Order: sequence, then C-alpha cells, then structure tokens
Amino acid sequence: MRVLFWYCERLAWRPALKTLPDVPEGRSAELAAVVAAFVHVEPADVERASKVETKLVKNCKWLAGKWDTRQIVLHSFTHLAEEKAEPDFARALMQRARERLIAADYRVAETPYGHFLDLSLSAPGHPLARIFKQL
Repeated sequence: MRVLFWYCERLAWRPALKTLPDVPEGRSAELAAVVAAFVHVEPADVERASKVETKLVKNCKWLAGKWDTRQIVLHSFTHLAEEKAEPDFARALMQRARERLIAADYRVAETPYGHFLDLSLSAPGHPLARIFKQL
C-alpha cells in the first residue's frame, strides 16, 4: 500500500468521470481542516490486508493528531504505483479502515469510489502537510 497524505485547510471534490460500471453515482462535497489519505492498494496487500489496514488507520490518526483535527477523508488513488489490487478488495479494505476510524471517534468521509474527480484543495506550506508512506 502506498499513501499520499495531505493536510488540507480546504478540500472539495466533484465526480467527473465514472471509471467502474457497478458503482453508484458520486456526490460532491467540500470540507475544511481535514487529513486526506490518497490510498493506492497493491496486489501484495491481499496477503497482508490486516497489517496494512492497521498501518493506514494508525497513520491517519497520527497525522490528524499533528493537525488537531478529527476529520479524515479516504480517497482511492490508484496512481502511486503500476500494479493495483482488484477494485472489490481495495474498496473493502478502505471500508474497514473507515469503520475503525469512526469507532475511534473520527469523522470520516470517502470520496466517490470508482470515479475520477475534479479536486480543489488548499494546503499550507508545511512539512507535515504532504507525507508519502509506503506501508
């Protein structure tokens, strides 16, 4: 799993193009003071799903703590490596991570899965505003 984390003072999205035929229509949203995790799930993650899921959750919580926010956005982003996991597996892993974060009292949003999005974000020029992790 590879994750590009952003701390965004503002993050907005609007579905632009559906990339998977069996996903529901996506909705637009705009949030403030949010940690956004751009998540790329890889084929190797299938064998270590529990481990990478836990690391994703811990890293989201860590960065949210650094920015004193309880708001997290999970975004499927299959552009951080050449190989990617099957969509159903990736979606399920992200849903489990979402449930764990909600159980820990975080407000969690997910961008529309299976869509290309028009994104608009504002992020401060700070070393903790953009972090890449290979989990």
